[in-house]
Amino acid sequence: MGRGGKSRTQRKHFRQSRENVWKRSKTDPNSSPNDENRIQTNPNPWTPFATENRSFDNYYKEQRIVNEQEWDQFVTVLRTPLPASFRINSSTQFADDIRSQLENDFAHSLRDEVAEGGETEAIRPLPWYPGNFSWHSNFSRMQLRKNQTLTRFHEFLKLENEIGNITRQEAVSMVPPLFLDVHSDHFVLDMCAAPGSKTFQLLETIHQSTKAGLLPDGMVIANDLDVQRCNLLIHQTKRMCTANLIVTNHEAQHFPGCRLNRNRERVEPDQHIDQLLFDRVLCDVPCSGDGTLRKAPDLWRKWNSGMGQGLHSLQVLIAMRGLSLLKIGGRMVYSTCSMNPIENEAVVAEVLRRCGGSVELVDVSSELPQLIRRPGLKSWKVYDKGTWLVSCKDVPKFRRSVILPGMFPSGGSYQDLVDSDRNADVGEDISVCPNGNSEDGLPTIENSVNHQSAEEVPDFPIEHCMRIVPHDQNTGAFFIAVLQKVAPLPAIQEKSKMEIVEQYVEPVDQSLEDGQALQINSSESALEEISKAVSEENVNDNEQNTEDLEVSPVEEHHSKEIKEPPSIENMEKKVPAKRKLQIQGKWRGVDPVVFFKDEAIINSIRTFYGISEQFPFDGHLVTRNNDAGHVKRIYYVSKSVKDVLKLNFAVGQQLKITSVGLKMFERQSAREGSDAPCAFRISSEGLPLILPYMNKQILHASPEDFKRLLQDKDVKFADFADSEFGEKAANLMPGCCVVILDRGNRSATESRKVDESTIAIGCWRGRVRLTVMVTTMDCQELLERLLIRLDPEKGSSVPVDCSS
Repeated sequence: MGRGGKSRTQRKHFRQSRENVWKRSKTDPNSSPNDENRIQTNPNPWTPFATENRSFDNYYKEQRIVNEQEWDQFVTVLRTPLPASFRINSSTQFADDIRSQLENDFAHSLRDEVAEGGETEAIRPLPWYPGNFSWHSNFSRMQLRKNQTLTRFHEFLKLENEIGNITRQEAVSMVPPLFLDVHSDHFVLDMCAAPGSKTFQLLETIHQSTKAGLLPDGMVIANDLDVQRCNLLIHQTKRMCTANLIVTNHEAQHFPGCRLNRNRERVEPDQHIDQLLFDRVLCDVPCSGDGTLRKAPDLWRKWNSGMGQGLHSLQVLIAMRGLSLLKIGGRMVYSTCSMNPIENEAVVAEVLRRCGGSVELVDVSSELPQLIRRPGLKSWKVYDKGTWLVSCKDVPKFRRSVILPGMFPSGGSYQDLVDSDRNADVGEDISVCPNGNSEDGLPTIENSVNHQSAEEVPDFPIEHCMRIVPHDQNTGAFFIAVLQKVAPLPAIQEKSKMEIVEQYVEPVDQSLEDGQALQINSSESALEEISKAVSEENVNDNEQNTEDLEVSPVEEHHSKEIKEPPSIENMEKKVPAKRKLQIQGKWRGVDPVVFFKDEAIINSIRTFYGISEQFPFDGHLVTRNNDAGHVKRIYYVSKSVKDVLKLNFAVGQQLKITSVGLKMFERQSAREGSDAPCAFRISSEGLPLILPYMNKQILHASPEDFKRLLQDKDVKFADFADSEFGEKAANLMPGCCVVILDRGNRSATESRKVDESTIAIGCWRGRVRLTVMVTTMDCQELLERLLIRLDPEKGSSVPVDCSS
């Protein structure tokens, strides 16, 4: 789920709340650390979080999100820890090996660890996920970390996750990308992408069935509001090793359209696109997150109904922006990990009203038939200060800046309401039971009052939305709606821009401006409150050192108050005066993306490695440094990314890019590369893409010598078992080289043909030895796979040690 930005203190709070599922009781302050009686004063050192909230119960009972008969079952499951789940990266070369290891090894060896009263299987594939590539574990993350008998399985998960062969992800979080129906040639936008598990899933789909040395025609732009969360997003997607990704840092509701005016801007002859439009948009918006209660139990005590109401406006704006960037015929998935209809069905209904028939809600009930889902709610209510409201007609005047017409099933407009005496009376008084107050003086939900207006239902087939509830398939809760754009959005959207313009003008009616400011502040306050309460998806598992990331801290830009209204044409470059201004253009604090065109360096690389002319360099190499003499890393981008970068340059760099491309070449240090004719080595990430086009600096090793390299990491030429291999290594040019594992039972020609199953590593040919240039973790993974292929029984039972 994408969420708003967070301070360092708030992120620390998140990590602590994730780790402290059980909270330590306070010890006796009068006892010393060595006091023998200290244990007696604290007989129960661990107490669980409270998993009850009467307001929560009463709110969702009134909203009827489940039948009354199953409420107890629903809440019982919601109060238990969430089982761990993970997804195999279907595009990795070891996907089938990992799936086989799960089916034939762990599924059997973990049978004895099944808890009584739980599921009968320790691990099992999720029946609704294609190809058995997604797995459900009967253990919580806490159990995996603490249970010694699960150590081998836990180490397996950590290793494969870090390398990128699997992604640890909540099961329901895997659902939205499946309903997007992404193809390899699609341009996809993930609007609120961090921490990046869904982005990784989208990239898997883009790359699926791609042949060795080729790139798909499509691409993914992953966006997030906060630059620190972008670091997490980059770390997550970096494991995918893709040239088809751009990571950006924008407010989702103001994501740039990059429209190119060919009559006014200078256009390059090979400029293929003149506007940034997408075939698919994933709109997983910031939300209150109460669907994650099973993995974030601290939310129980923090939950209140206002958390969702404060985010409704922002969610509508993000969804509308996503639809405006969607191609006609394209599909957008709107999703939240909230159960609140104000954030779910109400947002979808309001978006459909604003789009006036240009967008349709798609019935996907026949897709993924084994996924148990429930239809969207046809009616709901809005709770405000002790009162249940069923229509915008019931909202008191002084609450109309907070409780919006779009929150109700039938929508409406306050401007259309006639100020009759009855409405005036309602607007001046709220009926609250005299004893219906909580300790802080606020009315409680259980003692609330219902207005007598007739229950409203939307004019759209909201039942086509999907609700996933925890007790159906032992998951978290989630909401998904699939929308299709069938025509251009109506011109009424210009009215929305004019309404924004009014915020820049000195208002005649001061109460109107106060109301608008209050609504903006309520959304920001809700985001801040939720930031303190909702745990981040996969943060603990994916939080690593990000020093290698090409992102600099963003300097804050403060806007001055604007008194004159801007033109409609410049609206995408303007934001309300009360908010920080995102400068459209060259972004301060972020290194620029530059096309790398140093012919001397490019030719030396192509000549040294014997790279075929069929592998295109022109316009595909980028860097983050203008000075070619000091370039440390050169990145490779796909044709689709190249076209977007050219468009971005043509429109004045409207996209604030924090990461782009696949690291292909890296400059060696002066000591290591002093004897090498080429100053740049091939990175491990880029090797699979460029290897089919290389004909120099290549060695083919037997399994025995390949294993020796992985284990020792540094082997003298004379120490290889195959003396001929050692001689060939000695005859190579000094510098980077590639060692390919020879495959047995094949002819010499077949064995040397590079395809998707080829296993290769980068090495450095020194004066008297070969040195492996891959991480210890990658060595460990390759050794494990090599052992399994050569000796399946030994490989599945013996842990590999590469620490030497």
